[in-house]
Amino acid sequence: MAATLSFKYDREADILHIDKCPPYAEQGSEELGDDVIARLNPKTGEVENMEVLFFSTRLLRSELFELPVSAELHVVAEQPETR
Repeated sequence: MAATLSFKYDREADILHIDKCPPYAEQGSEELGDDVIARLNPKTGEVENMEVLFFSTRLLRSELFELPVSAELHVVAEQPETR
């Protein structure tokens, strides 16, 4: 089953966190440029988390903001409630 993404904004630090899983100490990290940090699975190298620094200032810019990663998005069907 594919992981879902969660988006959290830390207003005090001005960082947008995009997570497939909770961050953990063993992850590697790589700066992708333009103040975007990727946190990588140590075994597969897969991007598991991203941090977009200075996020609010990006929203004030007039140019398009793009993340330097590829993604395949699918709608996740809601699971029926169990009783």
